[in-house]
Amino acid sequence: MKRGVNGMRELWAFMQDEEAVGVVEIILIIVVLIGLVLIFKEQLTSLVKNILSKIAKQSNSV
Repeated sequence: MKRGVNGMRELWAFMQDEEAVGVVEIILIIVVLIGLVLIFKEQLTSLVKNILSKIAKQSNSV
């Protein structure tokens, strides 16, 4: 019976570690995305403005 309890404890510890790794991965992905947005802010702004102006022009023709 002791062997089963130790196995459950090891499994529980592994699951907790995996969750922590997942959280760290998500945080790193968010940091990278924010960095990319900050680096390419001007290009993204002009791209969005161009897209919105095209949408507005095409909606007027409908």
